[in-house]
Amino acid sequence: MALPKAYRLKSRQDFQAVFREGIRRHSSHFTMRALKPVISQNPSLDTVLATALTPTKFGISISTKVSKRAVIRNKIKRQITAALHRLLPKIAPGWRIVLVVKPKTAESQCGSQKFLQELEQLLVKTEVLHGHS
Repeated sequence: MALPKAYRLKSRQDFQAVFREGIRRHSSHFTMRALKPVISQNPSLDTVLATALTPTKFGISISTKVSKRAVIRNKIKRQITAALHRLLPKIAPGWRIVLVVKPKTAESQCGSQKFLQELEQLLVKTEVLHGHS
């Protein structure tokens, strides 16, 4: 099950902005790049509402270094997406996040439950989850 379109990071410019300006967090299977929502010095009510209503957008980057086989790369992406689906209600709005999958992920045969735990820890480190549990 794919992420809803509103939660997907699509354009090349968005990915480049996250890689250029985003903060980095690492775990054993992922590197997360996260770009905070921009709130100006003189925020008008419209700007604050627009940022609050913009959902957090995710991009998943998985190279052929992880696996030469597209079947394996797509399986890993589906597991990550399933984990993100469970976390969506807890995530603060307005962020842009890119998850880069590390090459050792394909070797470790871990499932979406392990991905869920790691993603939750990374999101807490970056203060993206509501309540920062």
